[in-house]
Amino acid sequence: MRNAPRWARWIVPLALLLVWLGIGGTLGPYAGKLREVATNDQAAFLPRSAESTKVLEARKAFEGAQSVPAIVVWTADGARVTAGQQQAAARAVGGLAGRPGVTGPPSPAVVSADGLAVQAVVPLAPDLGEELPAVLDEVRQAAQRVPGTSVGIAGPAATQADLSDAFAGIDGLLVGVALGAVLLILLLVYRSVLLPLVIIISAVFALGLACAVVYALADRGAVRVDGQVQGILSILVIGASTDYALLVAARFREELAVRGDRADAALAAVRRSAGAVTASAATVALGLLALLASDLTNNRALGPVGAIGIVCAVLSSLTFLPAVLVLLGRTAYWPAVPGPADAAGEGHGVWRRIAGLIDRSPRRVWISASVLLVVLAGFSPALSSKGVPLDEIFVNDAPSVGAQQTLARHFPGGSGNPAVVIADADRAAEVRAAAEGTDGVAAVVPVTAGGGRPGGPGAPLVVDGRVRLDATLEASADGDAAKRTVQRLRERVHAVPGADALVGGYTAQQFDTQQTSARDRTVIVPIVLGIILLILVALLRSVLVPVLLVATVALNFLATLGVSALVFGHLLGFSGTDASVPLYGFVFLVALGVDYNIFLMSRVREETVRSGTREGVLRGLVTTGGVITSAGVVLAATFAALMVIPLAFLVQIAFIVAFGVLLDTLVVRSLLVPALIIDIGPRAWWPSALSRPGRGTGPRTEPAARAR
Repeated sequence: MRNAPRWARWIVPLALLLVWLGIGGTLGPYAGKLREVATNDQAAFLPRSAESTKVLEARKAFEGAQSVPAIVVWTADGARVTAGQQQAAARAVGGLAGRPGVTGPPSPAVVSADGLAVQAVVPLAPDLGEELPAVLDEVRQAAQRVPGTSVGIAGPAATQADLSDAFAGIDGLLVGVALGAVLLILLLVYRSVLLPLVIIISAVFALGLACAVVYALADRGAVRVDGQVQGILSILVIGASTDYALLVAARFREELAVRGDRADAALAAVRRSAGAVTASAATVALGLLALLASDLTNNRALGPVGAIGIVCAVLSSLTFLPAVLVLLGRTAYWPAVPGPADAAGEGHGVWRRIAGLIDRSPRRVWISASVLLVVLAGFSPALSSKGVPLDEIFVNDAPSVGAQQTLARHFPGGSGNPAVVIADADRAAEVRAAAEGTDGVAAVVPVTAGGGRPGGPGAPLVVDGRVRLDATLEASADGDAAKRTVQRLRERVHAVPGADALVGGYTAQQFDTQQTSARDRTVIVPIVLGIILLILVALLRSVLVPVLLVATVALNFLATLGVSALVFGHLLGFSGTDASVPLYGFVFLVALGVDYNIFLMSRVREETVRSGTREGVLRGLVTTGGVITSAGVVLAATFAALMVIPLAFLVQIAFIVAFGVLLDTLVVRSLLVPALIIDIGPRAWWPSALSRPGRGTGPRTEPAARAR
C-alpha cells in the first residue's frame, strides 16, 4: 500500500463505503419487516417425529376447518351461576358462528361442578396473524353481554395473541435498547465520540443485510422465523458485529501508532485480526448450524438464521469498518487521539497488575479460579428444564394467564386442552374404556358426526377408518402431573390390540418437546464441542491448548447454569426453564466464550513465536485485556436487552448468556487460561514446534516491561 498511487489508496475504501451505504439504504428497512414473514404459532415448532406431531396432522381430518380454540370463561362474582346467565352465555358465543375468523359453531356453554363458572369454546382460524387480537376482542365483547359476570379468554388462541403482543416491540424497542446500551458502554470505555458511532453503524448495516437475506429465504419457505428467532438474530448480530469491530479497531490503533500511515495500518490490522475474527465467527456459525441436527423445528430454524447473521457481522467488520478507519485515520478516536508513542504493547495498568499476579503465582491463580467455577457448577443439577408452566410463560400479567387460572379453579385442570386420542374405529370402544380407566383422566368423549365436535349429537365420526377421542385431564394441562397422566394414557391405549392408537394434544406436545430436547442435548453438545475443537486446533496448530480451552468454557457453562438455578429459583421465581434453554445457552455461551479465548490465544501465539511462552502469555494478556473485556461487557449488555421482551424463555436466555459471558471474560479468559498455560509451559503447545526444548522459554522480565 505504501508504494501504491495516491488515488489507489483512497479508491478502495471509498468504494467499500459506497457499497455499504447502498446496502444500508436499500436493505436497512428489512430489519423492521421480518415480522411479516414470522409465525408465532407454536404448533409449527413441534418435534418432527414425535407422536403428538402425528396426532396434530391426523386430527385435521376430524375438523370441518382447522382451528385454534379460544376458551371463554365467565364467573359470577363469587355467586352461583344462574340458569339465565348460562343461557345468555350460550347465546353470546352462539351468535359468533359465521363471523370472520370463526371456523365453526362454538361449543355449548357448560357450568362448572361448583356452579361458580361457565365455559364455552370458540374455534378460530389458525392463520389470522395480526387480525387475531381484533377477532378475540369481538369474542370478548360478545361474551361481556352476559349480565353479572366477569369474562376471560384462555386457551391456545389467547396465548398466541399474548405472544404476538409480547413480540410487538421486537422490531424497534429491542434493537433500540441494545444499540443504546452498546453506544453508552463504548462512549464510557473509549472516551471517543466518532468510534462508537462508526461501530454502531457497522452493526446496523450488518443487521440490515442479515434481515434482508433471512426475509428473502423465509418468504420462499427456505427458513422459518418466529419472534424468538427474530429477537435472537438482532441481538446476535449487534453483539457479534461490535465484538469483531472492537478487535479490528484496537488493532488498527496499534498499527497506526507504529506505522503512522492510515492505509498501511488498516491493511495490517485486517491481516492480523482476520484470522481471529473469522475463526471466532466460524465457531459461532458452525455451532449454530449444529442445531440442524435437532428434531425441534424452532431449533433447526435458529441454526441457519443465526449463521447468516454471523457471516454478515464478519463482512461488515472486515470491510466497512476498515474503510471508514482509513478515511478518518486518527480522527476516529477523537478526542482521545492516539499519538506515535501509543504502541500496542503499552497496555493498561490494571492488566499489567493482573499479569504480574499471574506471573508470580500461576498455579495458585488457576487452582483458585477452577475451585470457584467447580463450586458454582455444583448447583447446576438444580436447574430444571422440564418446561415452563403456562402461568410463567410471561413475566408480566398476561390476560390469557389470568383466564387460564380462573378456568383451572372451577373446571378440571385440563379443560380446553384435552389429550387427543386417534385410533382405529373397530377398536374405539376398547380404546375409550382404556382411556377412561387411566388414573388422572377426568372424562373421555368422542368427536361425533353431529356437529363435528367432542360430545356433540350423533355417532362417533369415522374418517378413513379412524376415530378421535378427547380425554380431559384432571391436572393442569401444563403441569408435571398431566405429563405423567399422558405417559400412562399412552401405555394403556397402545396396549389395545389392533387399535394403532396415538395420543397427542397440548400436554403430549409439551412432554414430547421435553423428551426431544433431552435427546437433542446428547446429540448436539458433542457436535458443537467437536467443531470448536477442530477450529482451535487449526488456528493454534496445537492439540493440548485447544483441549484446555474447550474444557474451561464447558466448565464456565456449568458454573453459569449453577448460578442460574439459584437466581431463577430464589430471585426470579421461575419453577423451571423451557426445555430448549440449556441447549441454547450451551451453543451461545460455549461458542461465544471460545471467541474471547481465540482473541487472547491467537495473540498469545503470535507473541510466543517472538518471545517464548511465558512472556507471550503475559504480553498477549496485557495487550488484549482491555479490548476483550470491553467486548465481553458489550456482548453481555446486548443479550441483557432481550429482557425487554416479557417472555420467560428470552429472560432466561438473556441471563444465562450475559452472566456467562461476564464470568468467562473476567475469570476464565483473564485468570484461568493464562495461569494454566504459564504453569504448563511450552508443553501446552504440543505437538507444534513451540513445544520443543529451547522454544517458548523467553527471558523472565517484569510484567510491566513485557508490555513494552
